[in-house]
Amino acid sequence: MFDISFAELMIIAVVGLLVIGPDKLPQVARTAGAFMGRLQRYVSQVKEEVNREARFEDLQNLQREIQQGANHVKASIMDGANEVRTAMNAVEESVKPKRPSTLTASPVKKTPVKRTVAKKPPIKKSPTQAAKKTIKRPVPKTKIKIEEA
Repeated sequence: MFDISFAELMIIAVVGLLVIGPDKLPQVARTAGAFMGRLQRYVSQVKEEVNREARFEDLQNLQREIQQGANHVKASIMDGANEVRTAMNAVEESVKPKRPSTLTASPVKKTPVKRTVAKKPPIKKSPTQAAKKTIKRPVPKTKIKIEEA
């Protein structure tokens, strides 16, 4: 911080001893040391606050840049999606059959639907199970098949 040599410190100590006196010099030295400590803590707090503010500003700038990049990507994706939609609409319009000028009704032939129910075969009992009458047989599940004729 300051460039003070040992000889200069000795001169300051001798002058302090003569001016303040030997009985009050230790108390003044303690008070001066405490004051210097408080001053150093205050300076370090100010430096830390300035550094914190600078980091916070850098983080805000980074956040803004990321947000702008995300908005740019979103806009380009939306533009691409709109282009795909317009292309799909154009394809649908070109593929869509044109209506005849006169409406004619054609008969619709309905085919009957034939439904069959498939049952599972009964469960065969082993000789030991046949002897026991308390065993309950599970109810077979039925499946409905729909066949067109």
